Amino acid sequence: MDWSNLPSLAALRAFEAAARHQNLSAAARELNVTHAAIAQHVRSLEAELSTPLLFRSGRGVALTEEGRHLAQHLSEGFEVIAEGVSALQRSKEGRPLSITVTPSFAANWLMPRIGGFWQKHPEISLSINPSVSLIDLRRDGFDMAIRFGNGQWPGVSSELLTSGEFWVVGSPKLLNTNSKIGLSDAGVYPWLIDLHMLEWRQVVEDAGLDLNTVEMTSLETNELVLSATVAGLGVSVHPRSLVEREVAFGTLVQITSLPRTDLGYHLVTLPRPLDAKERAFRKWLMVEAKT
Repeated sequence: MDWSNLPSLAALRAFEAAARHQNLSAAARELNVTHAAIAQHVRSLEAELSTPLLFRSGRGVALTEEGRHLAQHLSEGFEVIAEGVSALQRSKEGRPLSITVTPSFAANWLMPRIGGFWQKHPEISLSINPSVSLIDLRRDGFDMAIRFGNGQWPGVSSELLTSGEFWVVGSPKLLNTNSKIGLSDAGVYPWLIDLHMLEWRQVVEDAGLDLNTVEMTSLETNELVLSATVAGLGVSVHPRSLVEREVAFGTLVQITSLPRTDLGYHLVTLPRPLDAKERAFRKWLMVEAKT
């Protein structure tokens, strides 16, 4: 379709409403604009088409023959558009809320808590996709994402979910000490690093430990890093939100804390108003993040 040959959609909507109501004021109320705006749209449409479409009749307006034909086609076209939008909205209402998260966040933060959301909102189905791939919400059809970084991503809205505090952790059986140790002391142990989270390595080096001087093993995923850390194969660094449960349970020991206010997990959405399901999930996430 060549839109350059068509009048403005605003003018067509204004004329269709005026023709249907046969009253400019009623059309203005429906479209939430002024009487003058409707009149201006109709005049501009008549000028562009070089054809009179409406004329005054009593306290309202009436249609010329050309206006009647145009109004009929516009009414049918807008009804088709409205039905298409309604069908899309109905299909969205029936499908699960689709969320993409990093595997580490899913396994260590989201899934241990998600039962609370299901209990509170049994009417909302969730589709949770753990992935380290770069996801385009619009292109890939996701409603929301939870991603790690500074929150400055183009074309989306982001909201800080968890703080940027990092913990260096190790297994009690590896550390084998009751004494408090610091980051410099951790350099004597083997280190485990996620290949895809090199910014976490930078957090450690910014805090003063050169990881080029330690024995280090790189693994493909943070789940492998955490499993190997729990097994006592080395120490590792993670966002606090991913390991605080393990530390609370005693399967890991916090060696030190590395605050970073510029990094954290963010809730990412498209820049548009959230629907009811998205608002409910966002509210639940924010409450859980504060507990």
